[in-house]
Amino acid sequence: MSRRRAVVTAAILAGALALSACGTNREEGGGAAAGACDTSKGTLVVGLVAPLSGPLSALGLGMQNSADLAVDQANQNCTVPGYALRLQAEDDQSMPAIAANAATRLASDPNVVGVVGTLNSSTAQTVQPILQQRGIVQISPANTNPTLTQGEAYETAPARGFDNYFRVATTDAVQGPFGAQYLVNTAGKRAIAVIDDGKTYGAGLAAAFAAEATRLGATIVFTGKVGENDTDFSGVVTQVRAANPDAVYYGGEYPAAGPLSAQIAAGGLNIPVMGGDALINAEYVPLGGRVGDLGTSVGAPAEDLESAQQFIADYEAANYVEGYETYGALTYDSTNIIINSLVTALNGGDWSEDTRSAVVAAVQATDYEGAAGPVTFDEFGDTTNKLLTVYTVEGDAFVPLETGTYEG
Repeated sequence: MSRRRAVVTAAILAGALALSACGTNREEGGGAAAGACDTSKGTLVVGLVAPLSGPLSALGLGMQNSADLAVDQANQNCTVPGYALRLQAEDDQSMPAIAANAATRLASDPNVVGVVGTLNSSTAQTVQPILQQRGIVQISPANTNPTLTQGEAYETAPARGFDNYFRVATTDAVQGPFGAQYLVNTAGKRAIAVIDDGKTYGAGLAAAFAAEATRLGATIVFTGKVGENDTDFSGVVTQVRAANPDAVYYGGEYPAAGPLSAQIAAGGLNIPVMGGDALINAEYVPLGGRVGDLGTSVGAPAEDLESAQQFIADYEAANYVEGYETYGALTYDSTNIIINSLVTALNGGDWSEDTRSAVVAAVQATDYEGAAGPVTFDEFGDTTNKLLTVYTVEGDAFVPLETGTYEG
């Protein structure tokens, strides 16, 4: 059930899209039996906002399932005295306006204790103010744009805009330069074309990469933009070919990156495409990604972490149809941090919306040994765990090359 083996077929996706907002897609026999817990005080809700349909649904469904596993285990273990927990998963389709509507629905429920998500940095921008207005803690397992925690002037005058927002994924201010160090110093690429999809995540990641690559002595021979839904990249490929790079860096997501890589090769360029964590997906190669392409991702591969082995075993035992994908372990940790912080905030008492501020404070004070590694948060709500991994395509899948931290 690893991301190397988890390919979501069209039939599986069709079944997944038929689910209700709070449902998950399990094979028969999955799920924990109800624990003999005192739930006389009622049911509290953990929200999740992620793409459960559309091109990025493989990632979103892995997030949903991983959060569901954490909630199931909390209910089985009677983790929250007096209360049952329920996961309310909302489909944002990777679209900011739809994400805002999802956040509004969750914020209107007085029993929502916290929200896991989003996947996309652009959707986070619309969700953040809605949840902050109601004091609801938000933890993202996947957002990497640095402005979400440190503001537009993060490079010179970082300022936290949302004290209820946290993330367990390190930022593109680290990921972009980490990728540049590998591509320039290790892979020896000195003439690089940089392309992005114009979205918050892609543009920010590409800019961070380009700045570090230039600092390291590489030349950015071409910069360009494509649309996230584009399928014909002939125009940009012609421009890239004229610039004669020895590598392409793409700031964007795998649904466009795979076809872009294929069309670069078809245009006569035998050079690798590199990107960030949004490329690391089982669908990348079927969409056109090639052997030798590269990507970076936050953290280390769950399969290689001793701390993640129980999560992997429990996920497989739960019989989810979809794999946990890139952000599964990080989502599981995010959900558990919210649940643990809820227990701390309640301190045996009763829930009210006033308890939300105590949940936020408890999350800020987190010192947690998670499936994806240790988690603490700095003054901006960013994780202090800066671990990243470089992957390459071998055969029909991404495999890890090396794990480390960015040394600026």
